[in-house]
Amino acid sequence: MIVGMNHFTVIAEDEAKSLAFYVGLLGLQVGPRPELGFPGAWLYAGGPQAVLHMYFERPMPSQRAGVIDHMAFSAQNLRAVKARFDASGTKYDLRQQPGAGTWQLFCFDPNGAKVELDFDASESP
Repeated sequence: MIVGMNHFTVIAEDEAKSLAFYVGLLGLQVGPRPELGFPGAWLYAGGPQAVLHMYFERPMPSQRAGVIDHMAFSAQNLRAVKARFDASGTKYDLRQQPGAGTWQLFCFDPNGAKVELDFDASESP
């Protein structure tokens, strides 16, 4: 029945910091978004489908609870991405997955959401 993931939505406390992270650091692109009656952005990874929705200027829920641990993106060019993170001072945890050898870079966005970037095992940091 399910054929793929459509998107994640992030409640962005700080629009500028959130866009700097997802667009400036991770390389997603701001793209078309319908007028929904509140400010936000839809971010794309080079394809026709927005992979991340953000909304701004809405109060944070009083209880930050949920069951989703993190969002993961497939990525390329580990060495360049690592250099961007190092240059920006963004903290991250880089590890190689046992067995498959996939490189996984974990970090947190400015809103506290955990983000995983997955790189092919053939890449080297």
